[in-house]
Amino acid sequence: MSNATRTLTFTCIICPIGCRLKVLVRDSAIISIEGNRCPRGTVYAQNEINPKRTLITVIKVEGGNLPVVSVKSSEPIPKSLIPKAMKALSEVTVQAPIKVGDIVIQNLLDLGVNIVATRNVEET
Repeated sequence: MSNATRTLTFTCIICPIGCRLKVLVRDSAIISIEGNRCPRGTVYAQNEINPKRTLITVIKVEGGNLPVVSVKSSEPIPKSLIPKAMKALSEVTVQAPIKVGDIVIQNLLDLGVNIVATRNVEET
């Protein structure tokens, strides 16, 4: 196991202030964070060390007034898994009717994250 220490700098995008963060990292663990003006900067930095993103996409619908339904992940997923998640979701078709908030996929990629509808699709 290495003890490589590195410094990362990036801009926090959680709020309009846009704090310039300086993060000291050792083996994927944060040692220190400088430059954040609020606690949200700390959370943002932690998420950028092992980046996660909310997945927003569409899933095919059968028997609905729309051919697809917009969906999003219930929680951010590791950024590195987004291509795998998109491939898995491209193979899914759901049946109408669908209501906003319906869970259309449970436990995506065994991450404990659900895929939730963000639009209503009526049955035809």
